[in-house]
Amino acid sequence: MGGLVGNVTAVASGQLSDYSDVPIYDSPVGTYVSLYAGAGGLDIGFSLAGFAPVWVSELDGSALKTHDKALEKLATERHHLARRSYETKVGDLLAVPENELPGEGSADLVIGGPPCQGFSVAGKMDPNDERSKHVFHFLDIVGRVKPKAFVLENVKALYENRRWASIRDDLRERADLLGYNTIMTLANASHFGVPQARERMLFIGIRKDIGSPIAPTATTAENPPTVRDALAQLPAFGQPGNDSRCVAKITTAKTPVLRRSPFAGMLFNGAGRPLNLDAPSFTLAASMGGNKTPIVEQRLLDADPPDSWVVGYHAALWESNGASVDPSVPDHLRRLTVEEAAVLQTFPVGMEWVGPQSSKFRQIGNAVPPRLGLAAAEAVKIALGI
Repeated sequence: MGGLVGNVTAVASGQLSDYSDVPIYDSPVGTYVSLYAGAGGLDIGFSLAGFAPVWVSELDGSALKTHDKALEKLATERHHLARRSYETKVGDLLAVPENELPGEGSADLVIGGPPCQGFSVAGKMDPNDERSKHVFHFLDIVGRVKPKAFVLENVKALYENRRWASIRDDLRERADLLGYNTIMTLANASHFGVPQARERMLFIGIRKDIGSPIAPTATTAENPPTVRDALAQLPAFGQPGNDSRCVAKITTAKTPVLRRSPFAGMLFNGAGRPLNLDAPSFTLAASMGGNKTPIVEQRLLDADPPDSWVVGYHAALWESNGASVDPSVPDHLRRLTVEEAAVLQTFPVGMEWVGPQSSKFRQIGNAVPPRLGLAAAEAVKIALGI
């Protein structure tokens, strides 16, 4: 194990995306193969925990460039990543020739979040979706590498929907045959220092000759960080460092869908809902970038904010059973920026995002929050005795 520099401190809301609370390692505690890496959310978490990548695969070329830039920057701050290189593969992992895949003993861990569209309630939940095969190809790679541990991340529906019970059983059985003790757990990211109530399945395996897996330990379940906490890390809206604006127009819905909360339902066009600044965000979607991008009531970020227009509008709609539709929207309502979406996922402040704006939002919405990845990595370290 690499020596530690500095002290372990508790996660605080002001440290969401600067990671100053995380120890610095002078050499790696282990290595990992990353599959379906995306923009690097899971990789950043495991790298912060002291692991170093050796082989990384991702379908989207822009996402892989974002990933590489993020780890390059991280290497300037984290000693154990300095002067280390890793192999990358861009394209469909199923199409990578067998002789180019990582081999036995090449890494201590295999990590990744296979495509979830076949399982997600946001998709068609089609059991024949070709993308659903990737969860089993993930285990094919585990079988090749024979790592000490693996972590597979996926959507909540795969964890709890009865439609996928046989998939869950097959995954457990396959991992057991490969020689791993496993657990499946559902993690709410807001319980692990993420200002977003994003629920994800974690399927964690530890090789049987080593031990058994444990679930990540929640750190902020009783006091989750808020949207306001996250946005406070950035420059003011429109300033350099927080100026990647989404220009999709905001209009009120002609036929609003009402819920008891003003931050649920559909009060505006598209699926973009207003954010409650004093609670964790709802799950950020990969479809952000247009009118599905969440809405911020800008003036509520002022030092002495006035009453919320959204709350007042919702109250009027609720009282009139949806009849009091206001055709006008005040100027202080605007869409989330790329940088704000990134810190709501706990990506490090100042990350460089590659590709057109729609791709940047998609990369963020598809990602594992790095803070959640860090929590999973720490649980793996405990199970491995690191």
